[in-house]
Amino acid sequence: MPFIEVKTNVSVSADTAADIKSALGQAITAIPGKSEGWLMVGIVPDYMLWFKGTNEPAAMVEVSLYGGASHNAKTTLTSHITGILTDSLGISSDRVYVKYSETESWGWNGSNF
Repeated sequence: MPFIEVKTNVSVSADTAADIKSALGQAITAIPGKSEGWLMVGIVPDYMLWFKGTNEPAAMVEVSLYGGASHNAKTTLTSHITGILTDSLGISSDRVYVKYSETESWGWNGSNF
């Protein structure tokens, strides 16, 4: 039950968004027990975003996880995410933040896990 939201100040075409979604679907497997089968992805292009005082291409990525993950797994996922955004959108990895949130409660289909 992961959710990955990408907010970026870069314009993203529908085809590029679909490519990013697919790449994130593969990347999420860096977290044991997570797969694209339960992954929800949101992409917010053209977001008013400044980093280090400029509006050069940048991204804020939030990864929400049901349960938790090891530091090593999250480090691997961060590497995958920054690589995806560099390859797809030309955003330098030093202009991407990745924030992780873990929860023991996750609602779906009218109930909670």
